[in-house]
Amino acid sequence: MNSELFPSRIICMTEESVEFFHAIGRIDLILGVSVYAVRPAAIKMHPVISAFTHANLKKIVSMKPDLVIGFSDIQKDIARDLIGVGVEVYISNQRSLAEILAYLWRLGHMVGEVQKTQNYVHSLQQKLAKTAEVGKSFKFHPRVYIEEWDEPKIAGIRWFSELIELCGGIDVFKERSQSGSLASGRFVTDEEVVSANPDIILACWCGKKVDISSIKDRCDYSGISAVKNNQVIELPPEIFLQPGPAPIVDGIDILLSIFSALQN
Repeated sequence: MNSELFPSRIICMTEESVEFFHAIGRIDLILGVSVYAVRPAAIKMHPVISAFTHANLKKIVSMKPDLVIGFSDIQKDIARDLIGVGVEVYISNQRSLAEILAYLWRLGHMVGEVQKTQNYVHSLQQKLAKTAEVGKSFKFHPRVYIEEWDEPKIAGIRWFSELIELCGGIDVFKERSQSGSLASGRFVTDEEVVSANPDIILACWCGKKVDISSIKDRCDYSGISAVKNNQVIELPPEIFLQPGPAPIVDGIDILLSIFSALQN
């Protein structure tokens, strides 16, 4: 393998690429990371160069990366500015579990780590397959409302919704999760949540801590099964809202634990 053919100085503007490079043993590729990247703990060794909606362009350019990796249309302006000064940029837009696996596969091949990537992706595929078997074996399949934001209320994104179903739950707003890249397609109202009457509310707000008491105190929420049975649960966004390995590596185990406890 001719190493000169592959990027070796990479800036990761979101966390999923960082976690992947750590997983395949290529942390040497990383020049800088997002402030929101917290997994794995060794990530603290990398300098911070961006948030999600803005980046330190001068610092990025001064570091002379041969590739900058980002995610989604939300980072399109950063990508445009970097491209404008001659920096090579790759922006992915994965939304489903299948697309996450394809993204990891693509990223690994981009840096020349074909075998390591194949092994890693295969291990994730195996975990997904085993999880599906466990989920199907449950006698009780709880109805779940995923809340990614409180004002406006935003239901779960597609990969999060797919995880719920894979682990044996039923996403009450499954159709909204497949609305495309814009979050506005996942907006829901209090009336819709009350009408759906979920058994569990999984709150996972991106960028701020969940206020569980405020959820329980919403108008008419006292009659929702999740509230009556004290099943309003905060989940870590760095795991469930990451379009990369984290939802599969750790998110599955968390969800199975929650759903398993309801089987008695």
